[in-house]
Amino acid sequence: MPKMKSKSGAKKRFTLTGTGKIKRKHAFKSHILTKKSKKRKRNLTYSTVVDKADSANVKEMLQS
Repeated sequence: MPKMKSKSGAKKRFTLTGTGKIKRKHAFKSHILTKKSKKRKRNLTYSTVVDKADSANVKEMLQS
């Protein structure tokens, strides 16, 4: 049986923390920024944790 490959897109988008949670970046920060407030753009800068409902799917994509 060949090795399982992890999803390349998931490798680029998610990182595991020391406690096993999955970090991600916010969307909607790449273009059309003039209509978004400074506060909204600033809050989109910081990374956050993947929701508990999605974490099992993301972990499966990251397993190599």
